[in-house]
Amino acid sequence: MLLSKRKVRIETERLTLRPPVHSDFHAWARLRQDSQPYLMPWEPSWAPDHLSRKSFTNRVYWAQRSINGGTALPLFLCRREDQVLVGAITLDNIRRGPAQAGTLGYWTGLPFARRGYMHEAIGAVVHYAFTKLDLSRIEAACLPENTASRGLLERSGFKYEGVAQSYLQINGRWRSHVLYASLRSDRRGRTEAG
Repeated sequence: MLLSKRKVRIETERLTLRPPVHSDFHAWARLRQDSQPYLMPWEPSWAPDHLSRKSFTNRVYWAQRSINGGTALPLFLCRREDQVLVGAITLDNIRRGPAQAGTLGYWTGLPFARRGYMHEAIGAVVHYAFTKLDLSRIEAACLPENTASRGLLERSGFKYEGVAQSYLQINGRWRSHVLYASLRSDRRGRTEAG
């Protein structure tokens, strides 16, 4: 099942999750710039033009193509009460056929960290992926020392699956990551009584 060409919009208690649009540029660039020291230890190195309008425009077009093509679901998290940009979440590398899987990535701006926004967003995106996109498996990875992200994934129902050596270049270095997954029909760790 491919993502339809209609607009994707997911509402949660405090958030609206929607694809980025051109008018988000200033809010996005400001939040990324202000949060750079907070985000850099956990992300790939930023390109020299990372915060440029051209780079953001390319990001918006990529988001539209990815949603229409069914390969990714890139969404911005906007606080419902005032539409302030909080962060972003992307279900990427959507694989069909026998896999029916996707990979989750996310970031929150420093002013909005540790307020439960991403937990809310992950729950909504995982539910959408399982019920609307008919995926069976959602994967996520983070650095072993990123205890906040590991705790977030575990609270969101993801289970630890192992370590991938030299998984991604983070902040300019190849880094191993711990792997997590959420399965649509997850019975891991359950017993007949549970």
